[in-house]
Amino acid sequence: MSHLFSTLTLRSVTLRNRIAMSPMCMYSAADDGLATDWHLAHYVSHATGGVGLIITEATAVHVHGRISANDLGLWQDAQIDPLARIVRLCQAQGAVMCTQLAHAGRKAWSAHKGTGAATPVAPSALPFDADWVTPHALTLAEIDEVVLAFRAAAQRAIAVGFDAIEVHSAHGYLSHSF
Repeated sequence: MSHLFSTLTLRSVTLRNRIAMSPMCMYSAADDGLATDWHLAHYVSHATGGVGLIITEATAVHVHGRISANDLGLWQDAQIDPLARIVRLCQAQGAVMCTQLAHAGRKAWSAHKGTGAATPVAPSALPFDADWVTPHALTLAEIDEVVLAFRAAAQRAIAVGFDAIEVHSAHGYLSHSF
């Protein structure tokens, strides 16, 4: 018999079923990284539909670490309340809520191949590909600042009320680049 609809407990978190919604880049946040009514409808509809675990899209820990200009963010306190409303409503429908914290690194603002509000950053000054912007190689002090940005975003995610936090470390983004 399938276990798809049976509960699953992972440490202190119990999922009502084993249906999980993977993080998907939706590019629908306001320019300041704030969640919008679009996010409310998107996530709450999945929770209402019975999804056991919802992982939000890549949520930027720094304004210049976004994949696009319209990524969700948790780099400032103003981003907490709009996400908290969504998380509370999804949890009320029985979903476990997780956020995926991310920094795009050398692929930041990639709609224009690394061209965005600031020069992308990476462990080295190597572009993602031949026609991409050359990133700034992070100094040790700047790496510490990125670590603190992840920490601050995680603290904001706790204030939002997320049940879990995932650190995005794939696809050539900053954490993956190390």
